[in-house]
Amino acid sequence: MAIAQPPPAATTGKGLQAGALGLVGNIVIGLAAVAPAYSLAATLGYVVLAVGDKAPSMFVLAFIPMLLVAFAYKELSQDTPDCGTTFTWGVKAFGPWIGWIGGWGLAVSAIIVLANVSEVAAIYLFKFLGLDSLADNLTAKVLLGSFFIFAMTLLSARGIVVSERVQNVLIAIQFGVLIVVSVWALVRVFSGTAGEQAITPSLSWLLPTGLDSSAIAAAIILCIFIYWGWDACLAVGEETKNPGKTPGIAAVITTLILVCTYVLVAYAVQSFAGFGDTGIGLNNEENADDVLTILGEPVAGSIAASLLLLTVSISGLSSTQTTILPTARGTLSMAVYEAIPKRFASVHPRYMTPAFGTIVMGIAALFFYLVLSFLSENALADSVASLGLAVAFYYGITAYACVWYFRRTLFTSARNLFFRGIFPLLGAIAMTWAFVQSATDMIQPDYGYTAFGSIGGVFVLGVGMLVLGIPLMLACFAFGTKRFFRGETLNATTEVKVPDTF
Repeated sequence: MAIAQPPPAATTGKGLQAGALGLVGNIVIGLAAVAPAYSLAATLGYVVLAVGDKAPSMFVLAFIPMLLVAFAYKELSQDTPDCGTTFTWGVKAFGPWIGWIGGWGLAVSAIIVLANVSEVAAIYLFKFLGLDSLADNLTAKVLLGSFFIFAMTLLSARGIVVSERVQNVLIAIQFGVLIVVSVWALVRVFSGTAGEQAITPSLSWLLPTGLDSSAIAAAIILCIFIYWGWDACLAVGEETKNPGKTPGIAAVITTLILVCTYVLVAYAVQSFAGFGDTGIGLNNEENADDVLTILGEPVAGSIAASLLLLTVSISGLSSTQTTILPTARGTLSMAVYEAIPKRFASVHPRYMTPAFGTIVMGIAALFFYLVLSFLSENALADSVASLGLAVAFYYGITAYACVWYFRRTLFTSARNLFFRGIFPLLGAIAMTWAFVQSATDMIQPDYGYTAFGSIGGVFVLGVGMLVLGIPLMLACFAFGTKRFFRGETLNATTEVKVPDTF
């Protein structure tokens, strides 16, 4: 007697596994891509140095343009739920050339951050294990960081369901440790057991008053980095139940969770550590690189300190995987519409993932990581500082695309005017400002750790990686089918290659 086989999983028009994620799973992937524990560890100290006790206000201020851009993503994904996100929407709004370069901006940001988060995961794992000498050893951390890129690439290729299950565990650990340690720090402050350095929290910390525009700009640019990544929700939209609605809602919820978490942690750190220039004080520049884990032992003992080290490592590892996921799906979409070689459009018949694109993405990130690590560790540090340029670039294109794509329906209702017009336009302007301000600051030779003559290395890496997309795009035009660049495979009226409902 034959044994009945389970029916095959439903697939989208691109061969991805349809309906594999729910709202919670989508939110988890968005949060994991942001890597909140790592982002806070890497930037909170520098934000405090820039604006003093106004760091919580900067998290709120930077959240506003992120939310405005999230509205643009929500509206576009509802109309066109395509895993190409910025690429697809940019093409529909502005044509193939701008759409292609917008997709390249997303890929650049992923390659840059993958090299850094994998190394962070390696360094903090060594510290958690008490192997500080290996954490400072270039060969050891590069080998472990490379292994993490390799392992997360393979895991991403195995399927979206497996990836979600792993991320559920990793994100629960991250937020659990961050919230528990922050609440305990505040309890000790209010109970008077936090030490002489502690200060009472103030609502004025939420008001960005008394700051000059230069300080605000420096802090906002840093904060763009710690919010970046939530758009991974949209890249896995075709694999989510109700793709026209759920991913957009997940993106908005993700940004709200992030701002609440960041403000809580900032309040806990500032009130417990105080602003002294010695010890754990936040004005002690030696603490700027990682004020978060430095506070672990003073707040709750050695166990908490170890947990925070492990949490930052997990955060980096989590982000390594969830950065690969959306970028591989972006290249899948570009290949389906013949913007890049069709080989990238292949989907694994069993795992229903863009396995080829995933592996290529992992190899590209690994190559970038190895070259910069052995060329100059300072160059690797400058590369993550340049990330804000790529992020502001493709977020800005997406927000402008929303306004232009829906321009004919903006005045049909008040809702459309605000959510498809005014809010995305304000978000786009904010991203344009962030890009211009960042580039202006980064071009100075004393910005960051490296310089090329009279030009800052951060600027060269950031702008150089974006400009590299131009010859690549021209190569695709010269040696590809040219149908995409003639607007035949994707244009404003093209129906997306996903089913309407699952």
